[in-house]
Amino acid sequence: MRIMTLFLLFFSVATLSAQETYGTLKTKKLAVRDSIVVDSLSINPTRFQIVDKAGKSIDTTFYRMDYGKGILTLTEAFPRTPETDSITVTYLPFPEFLTRKYRELDDSIIVENTDDLNKLYQLNTREKGVKEFKPFDGLNTSGSISRGVRVGNNQNTVLDSQLDLQISGMINPKVGLRASIQDSNIPLQEGGYSQNLDEFDQVFIELYSDHWNIRAGDVNLIQDKSFFASFQKKVQGISLGATLNPEGNPTKIYAAGALVRGVFTESKFQGQEGNQGPYKLTGPNGELFVLIVSGSETVYANGVPLERGENKDYVIDYNAGELLFNSTYPITSEMRISVQYQFSERNYTRVIASGGGEYESDKLTIGGFVYSESDSRNQPLLQNLNAQQVAILEDAGDDMSQMVAPSVQEAEFSENRVLYRQEMQDGQQVFIFSTNPDDELFQVQFSNVGANQGDYVLSEASAINRIYEYVSPVLGVSQGNFAPVIQLVSPTKLQIGVVNGRYKPSEKTNIYVEVAGSKNDKNLFSDIDDGDNDGVAGRFDFK
Repeated sequence: MRIMTLFLLFFSVATLSAQETYGTLKTKKLAVRDSIVVDSLSINPTRFQIVDKAGKSIDTTFYRMDYGKGILTLTEAFPRTPETDSITVTYLPFPEFLTRKYRELDDSIIVENTDDLNKLYQLNTREKGVKEFKPFDGLNTSGSISRGVRVGNNQNTVLDSQLDLQISGMINPKVGLRASIQDSNIPLQEGGYSQNLDEFDQVFIELYSDHWNIRAGDVNLIQDKSFFASFQKKVQGISLGATLNPEGNPTKIYAAGALVRGVFTESKFQGQEGNQGPYKLTGPNGELFVLIVSGSETVYANGVPLERGENKDYVIDYNAGELLFNSTYPITSEMRISVQYQFSERNYTRVIASGGGEYESDKLTIGGFVYSESDSRNQPLLQNLNAQQVAILEDAGDDMSQMVAPSVQEAEFSENRVLYRQEMQDGQQVFIFSTNPDDELFQVQFSNVGANQGDYVLSEASAINRIYEYVSPVLGVSQGNFAPVIQLVSPTKLQIGVVNGRYKPSEKTNIYVEVAGSKNDKNLFSDIDDGDNDGVAGRFDFK
């Protein structure tokens, strides 16, 4: 107890001594200014007072005090009178050791010359807000997958499926990645089923930076800077693009190669007064039932492009190949309608290749490109050509009417197949439907050749069988529209090269030049009629 009493007495004396050294109130008379430095030390806010010449205390609303820096700031509301042209400040400063700057090491021990040191170590601290880069850490994924069932009193149960997956982000500080997988049930339109990866509505992956990009999968080839060879095609392949010298006069180059999802063609027809459709779209050889690739169509009415949508100009049934105009866009007999589209047809493996470049400066722009679309005649897909059929194509040239071949093949009897026997009628061999296993039987494929162009008619049709019957001609005129032949499809090739340029020597002068060459071979099996395959065109504009 005695030791404790002595300790408390000693502490009280030390405290009084410290208050006498560091706790002395100070009084300063200061001239009035907008900002006044009261002291270089921090000030105790509990012991601070300001009075005017008359000794009247000044309200705190007339000033702001930074106690840590010892700076007094007078507000605009401070009264500027002779009594307040100077003020007296009474304050208690904090001890100096509280405001002094302390360092762990003395500046005098810093080594200025490290030549005599064998090793030099350096400590780095990561700046706040700087995140260490991790590959693929910034990729964002989003999407949805849905399953649904449709039922009705007039249809079977149908399972619907839709998929939408989007991926985007940076794989390093300068290279980004985009990817997309979209499928609406079938490769051509909603309401079906996709079995293969290349049948999805949209599948692609793309790497890109500020000056280049590489895309694989579904690629849209667009060329809109040519008068003779503008096109837009949706293909599956790979495309590359780059910009050289982007800071100066840039040069853009690109290349693409792909397998075609379908065949590009065009249907032209005259509108019918008051008939909004549906208008039937056909293939290049007059095929009535074609499947249109979704989103590949461009519809023009009198040269003006139309928009697709229920609330816009038209809608299209991709499965049936039918075009229907909305009531908001009435059709008249004066309208010339043109539809460019891509339909699903794979008679041969078809390859597309394209490449080009463009140089641009202040006054001169010059560019060029080449485009090639060609069937591989040695890789037929939907038709198996034998030696006889190849010989027919070789002799047909470009004449489609000559590209027909007999479709008769010997076959053994089977209850599950429609077979025919041969008989002599009207001085020619005709085919008669037969179920007798003792007959010499043939399997025959009939094609629609047009009214009064064939000797057979469809006599019986069911879900699995179609039976054709011979009809005798009348006065030498055929009475049927079917014939025991098949239409052969020849492989084709289209190649185009274009060079164009624009020169603008002044604000009021513009010169445009374009030269194009093409090669269009409608039958790669035959050299007949090849004299009209090549073409050259030119255009010159001066304004």
